[in-house]
Amino acid sequence: MVDAAAALTAELIRCRSVTPSDDGALGVVARRLQGLGFACHPLRFEEAGTPAVDNLYARLGAEPPNFCFAGHTDVVPVGDGAAWRVDPFAARVADGALWGRGAVDMKGAVACFIAAVERFLAARRGRFTGSISLVLTGDEEGPAVNGTRKVLDWLRAHGERLDACLVGEPTSANRLGDTIKIGRRGSLNGRLRVLGTQGHSAYPHLADNPLPRLARTLAVLADTVLDEGTPHFEPTTLALTSIDVGNPATNVIPAEGRAAFNIRFNDRHTGASLEAWLRQVCTAHAGRHELAVSVSGESFLTPPGSFSTVLAEAVRAATGTDPALGTGGGTSDARFIKDMCPVAELGLVGQTMHKVDEHVPLADLATLTAVYEGVLERFFASS
Repeated sequence: MVDAAAALTAELIRCRSVTPSDDGALGVVARRLQGLGFACHPLRFEEAGTPAVDNLYARLGAEPPNFCFAGHTDVVPVGDGAAWRVDPFAARVADGALWGRGAVDMKGAVACFIAAVERFLAARRGRFTGSISLVLTGDEEGPAVNGTRKVLDWLRAHGERLDACLVGEPTSANRLGDTIKIGRRGSLNGRLRVLGTQGHSAYPHLADNPLPRLARTLAVLADTVLDEGTPHFEPTTLALTSIDVGNPATNVIPAEGRAAFNIRFNDRHTGASLEAWLRQVCTAHAGRHELAVSVSGESFLTPPGSFSTVLAEAVRAATGTDPALGTGGGTSDARFIKDMCPVAELGLVGQTMHKVDEHVPLADLATLTAVYEGVLERFFASS
């Protein structure tokens, strides 16, 4: 089974599934799952102005509870391919590790899902009460428009229910199993355009310089302490990401100034409450302005309880590590799944994800398979 997880990871790495391309990755998964008796539903979604994306929902069993593994088979671009020590899509084994784009994020975890299910079914001779399912998308690393969110809509429309979900994102920081994510911060992007009147810098009274107003507004945004954190979350942060004037002249007051910022927020806020605060600040300090706000995900928390206990016990049994329950990092598709069922994230060590020479130790694939098998054993024992 160690070889099964590594071999399947390698097969998936060889699929050049850079978002939104699938290149056969979900077909590899579907064939393996069909061999275990899963009913597989390929789901292709598209929306005007966005590329079509392939997804997969697979289920074994018809009874509740339905335990779901969720993740993605798409990967980010390789970057400078010449900087890789190996072909990023060759899935080479070297130094006790499997190398290639997606090894960590997150084709390795997808392979471990399946290897764990194989072991679980073999140990029980295929008999258990409940269902096991997988939700896999090809749009996690992209705009996330035609991926997990639409799959969940399809599940609701077809009467499918998920009772608990484990996402295989690489949550481990330094050692496999050291962190389980039980929530995520929300993410808000803002774009501010402060408007003025262009003029000669020698005659500022004949112009309306927007830059002092832009500077004052940004100072207020950057200096405001939004909170001190909550029991499970770090303090909310606002980071300025761009300030642009586009003025090559030294003697011209520009007609406008632009800025962008990102807020990562905890469960004391919502996207709507932060937008209201932003508009209040801009009205008070920016003068004539335009503000565009987009929220890519709200903060969420699966409170510690029976589900996180199942996960932690499986980690301890397989690794000897007592995992921390965290909420840090960026966003993931768990932000959509949390509206359907309790969700947590547990996967490989993320130190090489998205980097040149992404790789995963073969031993970690074996251990993660054991962790996931332990999760299934405990979940269905307690259900």
